[in-house]
Amino acid sequence: MPASKARAKGIAARLSALGLTTRVEEHARYTSIEAEVPEALPAESWREVLEVVAEADRFGLLASSLTGRTLWAAVRKAVPATGDVRGPGHQR
Repeated sequence: MPASKARAKGIAARLSALGLTTRVEEHARYTSIEAEVPEALPAESWREVLEVVAEADRFGLLASSLTGRTLWAAVRKAVPATGDVRGPGHQR
């Protein structure tokens, strides 16, 4: 399992352990983790949640009166190492 995927799964597992329901989705350049945040999340739990998502490359919180609060985090996938990315017809 690639390190980025393991990191994303670890973040999701830790958020789940804090009582949040998580969704993990694979994208071309990153893996996203989303969790619905209940209104009654205690302050000490917020501290723990922030410590967990701080391990991601990016994170944020979407809040709306219609959809509630959704915490998100993104872990970038490693870019594969390549030789000459221009191809054989474009070498100098």
